[in-house]
Amino acid sequence: MELKEALAQLETAQKELEPQFGALRMTMGALKPAIRLSKDDKADALPMQKALLKLETAVTEMQAETVIDTGNLETAVSAFATVTTAALNDLAFDFAKDLRDEFTKQGVTMDGRPPTLIVGMLVFKMDIAARKGQWLYGKEPLTSPIPLSRYRIFQTYKQQVKRIVERKLDADFLPNLQTAWQKVVDKRKQRPSGGRVNIIEVYSQFTLDLQGNRFWNQPSRRTFKEYEREFFVRDMVLAHEQGDAPFRLGVATKVQADKANRSIWIPKTAVDGDYYSDITFD
Repeated sequence: MELKEALAQLETAQKELEPQFGALRMTMGALKPAIRLSKDDKADALPMQKALLKLETAVTEMQAETVIDTGNLETAVSAFATVTTAALNDLAFDFAKDLRDEFTKQGVTMDGRPPTLIVGMLVFKMDIAARKGQWLYGKEPLTSPIPLSRYRIFQTYKQQVKRIVERKLDADFLPNLQTAWQKVVDKRKQRPSGGRVNIIEVYSQFTLDLQGNRFWNQPSRRTFKEYEREFFVRDMVLAHEQGDAPFRLGVATKVQADKANRSIWIPKTAVDGDYYSDITFD
């Protein structure tokens, strides 16, 4: 056998082993912080969660690239995941308790349990691993994810109370809503059965009808008058609460409920409500 032939075979073997060696090295590197954190007397949830993500990625890489039996490794990672989840839950409950105490000091009652905390008709969803949370009305996000700062969360809550909870129904809402519905109906070649049309189409038409000459003369984001989806949801609730609403809503199917452009969730309470897909006027 010539030297060049031997070299070619050696290089082929090296290429085959390199991915396996890389995956093994990656796994060993991921194991070190997990082992170090597991030696502590008290679980440190957030670093553990970060270490777990690296470890799970490494295991997946190893399973794809090597022929090594990963049974023991998978068992170890599963055990580390269990204690990490427990530590994250403990951290979430500790933070929720401190947050609840902060709201109580301000005379506001907070209910629920992590990750879903309830203040009146608003919901605060916690993501303790990301160290962020988000205020919602029904299913509609009212804020982008914000840091888990008790002061920041309470200040944002007060802003959303003014925006959503204390919102008043405009006297023209129902007439304008019926006009938008009629326009959507009139666009159909044939009148829909029972006058039922998609509620999101009506919401879109309603928003277009709000635009003034400034927008139509120069359409742009700058001249567009926003009517946020959460305002529409709130106005629908307020219209129902005042009684004798002239419209009826059709409950969405599972397929429709899964699509934000086909249905809308209207709350009865902070965490209870229904998805609706169509609207018709009497």
